[in-house]
Amino acid sequence: MRRFWTEARAVESAAGFQILLDQRPLRLPEGTPLVITSAALAEAIAEEWQKAGQDGTEFSIAQLPFTRLAGTAQLRIAPDPGPTITALAKYGESDLLCYRAEGPAALVERQAADWQPWLDWAAIHLDARLCVTRGVVPIAQPQQSIAALRFALTQYSAEMLAALGVAVPALGSLVLGLAMASGALDAAQATALSQLDELFQAEFWGEDAEALARRRLLGQDVSEAERFMILVGRR
Repeated sequence: MRRFWTEARAVESAAGFQILLDQRPLRLPEGTPLVITSAALAEAIAEEWQKAGQDGTEFSIAQLPFTRLAGTAQLRIAPDPGPTITALAKYGESDLLCYRAEGPAALVERQAADWQPWLDWAAIHLDARLCVTRGVVPIAQPQQSIAALRFALTQYSAEMLAALGVAVPALGSLVLGLAMASGALDAAQATALSQLDELFQAEFWGEDAEALARRRLLGQDVSEAERFMILVGRR
């Protein structure tokens, strides 16, 4: 895609806020205008488009993360949140925090110290008590707890579900994603917790450039999801 506009700006409309590229509304792939409920998010999306392609090079929607999330929320999630909620709830069935190492002892202790408080948080604040195991053999979680996690997801807007749809897979943990969505945990903390095992190994064996690059990309995804949550007011 190449830049075809001079100015991108957010304007208020009867439905909410829209983005004008010069005088033309920004539209979703099927042709309807993108409508945003938050003034702060609308301004951030306008800023994305104002910066996009300024150097004359081509760019893609992947370089416009807030636009992509807002479009996903409006086009795919808002009409029927059910499939997104179901997909996210499945992460609770195999949450990263529930699968502990069998050794070495230092890693076992670090996982317990850093991960267990967030499982306790889920039990207290979401009424979702999850079981813990060692190793990678799948463990069944109480259906009541999975139902509680699903209920927690139903309380969020389509925009928040879109952000969780990025953060939760990147973290490998629905619990960490929901803690971040609630404001109890920030993106940097959530990312470090989700990468605890790899960071532990890097301390002993040294850093691997490819693994480091992958972790940074995942961290960027989580950070962008968090900022989107903040811009929509974590509704």
